[in-house]
This record gives sequence, structure tokens and C-alpha cells, in this order.
Amino acid sequence: MIGLRLWRAMPMARRPAYGLLLLFAWFAMFSVTGNSNAEGLPPLKIVAFGTSLTARGGWQPSLETELAACLQRPVKVESVAKSGETTLWALTQLDRVVAGQPDIVLVELYANDAALQRFVSLAQSRKNIGDILDRLRQRLPRARIIVMAMNPFSGMRGLIRPFVGSYIAAHQAEAEERGLEFVDHQPNWQRLTPGDLASAIPDGAHPLPEIASRIIVPELVKQIAGGNCKE
Repeated sequence: MIGLRLWRAMPMARRPAYGLLLLFAWFAMFSVTGNSNAEGLPPLKIVAFGTSLTARGGWQPSLETELAACLQRPVKVESVAKSGETTLWALTQLDRVVAGQPDIVLVELYANDAALQRFVSLAQSRKNIGDILDRLRQRLPRARIIVMAMNPFSGMRGLIRPFVGSYIAAHQAEAEERGLEFVDHQPNWQRLTPGDLASAIPDGAHPLPEIASRIIVPELVKQIAGGNCKE
């Protein structure tokens, strides 16, 4: 109101310049308000639900940092994961996944089902992951659920998983039947030379955290942000 009164009291020749000054001040105020709202956003909560590829993955801090920079809001990634476990174990852990009311759940649970010594048949694994996804959808109706295929196996870790591709395909099919998202990280790993791949996954199963971050995180940021980074 004060600005409008001053504008009316001004000589006609000075009004355009003063009007531009008021417009600039309005845009500056809007910009500050917009930044404040962005900074005040609650953290995006993610639960990574899986096997040792998550428990020992080491890519979660990098995902927090890169996704936060992309979205310009805080990101918190927590893990519900255990080495050597299967979908049978995962069925008992849903309360832990749901407890934090995550916005996104990342799921990788095929790797140990596919190991011969775990005695989880392909049919059982498919039923288990279907049940897991159904219960997550029921209890977290607003959450995005992203099923993932991780890195390739080699050496003895690969030999005990001769049908791992079939387990991945079964989990992918169960996700897609429910309209859920699926991210396959394997092609990005396979772009490495055989020597670099062996160095990156020295035990044939668990990538070095820094390499895992470099391979996995950009793909997840792209999937989650939809290519709409604000940086």
C-alpha cells in the first residue's frame, strides 16, 4: 500500500522507473520465499531392503548425497538387510520396513534364493516376492516400490547360482504384474572390462563400495528423480 501511494504521488515521468523497482523487489521476495519452502521440505525417506548386496553395499551414503543435490531436499536412506538371507527371512522383516513410513522402498531379494545351498525353489521365490510386494503395497500405499537386479556374480559365488537369471526374471515379472518399478543395474556393470569387473567385485559377489556407488547411484537418481534434477 505504501509503495502504491508513493507511485501515485510521483510525477508521471518517474513512475515507470519506480514501477520497475517495485517489480524487481516483488520477484526478489518471491525467490527468497521459494528457497525457504524448498529448504523446509521434510527428508525423503528411503528403505533399502535386501541381502548382503545392500547390507555390505556401501552405496547408501552416496545415494543420500547425490539424490539430495538433485532434488534439493534432504534424503535419508536406511537399510533392512542381512547377509546370506532369503525371501523367507524378508517375509518376517516387513514390520521393520514399514515402521519408518518410507517414501520409497528399494528391494533386492533374489540373490540368496538363487544359491543352491539355500534350497529356495524358483516357484517358492516367486511366490515369496509376490507376497512381499503385496504386503508392502497394502501397508505403504503411497510409497514407491522399486525392485532391483544388482551386480553379476563370478567364481564360486557364480557357480552356486547357475539359475540366477531366472530368479531375477521371476522377481521382475512379479513387480511388473503389479505395476511396480524395476531397475536392472547389470548392464552398467557389464560395460566394465573383464579385468575392471574382477577388480571391482574381488570376491565374486560384493562390489567395492566406491565402485558400487559409481555404478548404482546414478541409475537410482535417474529412476527416482525422473531426469528432473534441480541442480
